[in-house]
Amino acid sequence: MGTISTRVPEELESELEAYLEAENLDWSTAVRKLLTEGLDSWRRERALSQLSAGEVTFARAAETAGVSVWEFARLAKERDVTWVSGEHVDEDLEAL
Repeated sequence: MGTISTRVPEELESELEAYLEAENLDWSTAVRKLLTEGLDSWRRERALSQLSAGEVTFARAAETAGVSVWEFARLAKERDVTWVSGEHVDEDLEAL
């Protein structure tokens, strides 16, 4: 396991200390937990953005987000991200 050392502003340090106390955690555990939650959130946001921009498929976006396709479908619905454009649907209907 790697080690990360960083400086934080006093106000952030105070907030982190309040978090430690409220969650009854030590520094290392708290920082690992917050870092994990932050990176999980970043992966989901990145995947939703890539899907919305048409850069990746739905399945690949779910994989990037680190969640099941069902969970990713829920996230996409909550954020109102459309992964199938209307023009694709219209083209399929015209072929019929």
